[in-house]
Amino acid sequence: MSTNLSVNINKIATLRNARGENVPDVVKVAVDCERMGANGITVHPRPDERHIRRADVYDLQKVVRTEFNIEGYPAPEFMSLVTDVKPEQVTLVPDAPDALTSSAGWNVIDNYQFLADITQRLKQAGIRVSIFVDPEAGQIEAAARVGADRVELYTKPYADLFPLNPEKAVSPYVEASKIAHAVGLGVNAGHDLSLLNLEFFHARLPYLNEVSIGHALICDALYLGLAETIKRYKECLRVC
Repeated sequence: MSTNLSVNINKIATLRNARGENVPDVVKVAVDCERMGANGITVHPRPDERHIRRADVYDLQKVVRTEFNIEGYPAPEFMSLVTDVKPEQVTLVPDAPDALTSSAGWNVIDNYQFLADITQRLKQAGIRVSIFVDPEAGQIEAAARVGADRVELYTKPYADLFPLNPEKAVSPYVEASKIAHAVGLGVNAGHDLSLLNLEFFHARLPYLNEVSIGHALICDALYLGLAETIKRYKECLRVC
């Protein structure tokens, strides 16, 4: 199966916000990423708007022509935003408002009714729902029961272990992918995936719909240029 590359443009917004003007232009970068081969655009608007702002989300909704994926904790303000914008996908993450970045997946079992209610509301709005989880069978199976369409596997543990033992690093994700497929869920993945570890990850997972990559991709683009960087990430996702 082919695997889509969704480019997370949060870091572009971080750079723009450092000067308080509109350089770089987040909307233009999103359009350029699509033109350069990205299959989707991901943003993670946080309550403090330290990178992507609410206004950005509305501006992007007008121009994104591939797949628009909005990540976030389903607080009332976030839910109001996404049910208004209606992106193709919402990825639910358990981050606290002041979290620097995502550091774990949902405990879906402990938050079952909360996530079931949120998922139902999003699906009623015509939005595909992905739940950010660790590669654990019980959490994946619970995500299916709450009504999610996909899970996004939290891949930082894979990235951390990969340089020392690639096979051991990827093994839980291979099993998680099989379990997700067996219970009818699509499989996304994200966090610390890079040009160093993405090709191996993609080659080993039997089912992988999408990867969402931001920090590493934007860092690589500083040296390689954005077009060449997207090309190389896409090459890592070539059909095996």
